[in-house]
Amino acid sequence: MLEATQLLLALIIVAVFLLIKPTRRWILVVLFSYKVIWKYMNLRPSNERPWVNDNKETASATFNETKVLLRNVRDFAWATTREFEERWVEMEFDTNEVKDIWFVLEYFDPTRKQLAHTILSFEFEDGRFLSCSIEARREEGERYHPITGMFRQFELIYVWGTEADLIGVRTRCRKKSKTHLFRAKLLREDSKQALLESYLNRTNKLSQKPEWYNSISNTCTTNIARHVNDVYPGRIPKSFAVLLPGLSPKLLEKNQLVELNGLTMDELLIASLIDEKAQQWDGTSNFSAYIRS
Repeated sequence: MLEATQLLLALIIVAVFLLIKPTRRWILVVLFSYKVIWKYMNLRPSNERPWVNDNKETASATFNETKVLLRNVRDFAWATTREFEERWVEMEFDTNEVKDIWFVLEYFDPTRKQLAHTILSFEFEDGRFLSCSIEARREEGERYHPITGMFRQFELIYVWGTEADLIGVRTRCRKKSKTHLFRAKLLREDSKQALLESYLNRTNKLSQKPEWYNSISNTCTTNIARHVNDVYPGRIPKSFAVLLPGLSPKLLEKNQLVELNGLTMDELLIASLIDEKAQQWDGTSNFSAYIRS
């Protein structure tokens, strides 16, 4: 809807110029603009493209009541952002056994506080962790940019993976980024199971009916907010922090969305940094337990 509004506004501006000065040049501009807009509006998202390795597989979940088999869980072993061992695995779990939910906030560059990526991670009673990173799905040779991300350049993908992969690549391989790990605060115990099932249902829907990513309206954080509000209406209010997740700490504090553990948010932001800990990981022990130790 937002894309269509932007394009309609551009067409109106061109039409105004045409009315003011109806020259042959402007007529050609309007005709060309109409052709470009028509072509743009007829673009369709797809799950069948030459994707980059880490976006290559589409996850899907099979339900047997509360028991789930999740396919195409990413479990890459990252040496650098370009050197990795590619692994895709299956994971079985019971949605009734979600013990805790964790919120990950990654600043790409601490000098640009507005821009960040967010992830939810689900902890099970048996000690396993399963993360989901909602991303712009890139094709081979593509680089993400928030401007092109507004105009049907990327599909939306729910990347399910181990914490050693999804959190590990951010904390161990990206030199500039800073990553925070918070324990989420839910107001109802059944919200944990419902939130995981909401994520899985949306994952299945995307595997059958792909969508366009949009860097304003269909992002990591806007989707987290939708899932949380589907489970507990009004839990996350409308805020610029949803559009610019780097601003989310104040929202997290004001709406009691994470456990503060008796700290101020400024203190928690320091205590929640996990990059240094992750970089000390030996590569063989339990990554999730290590970064929380």
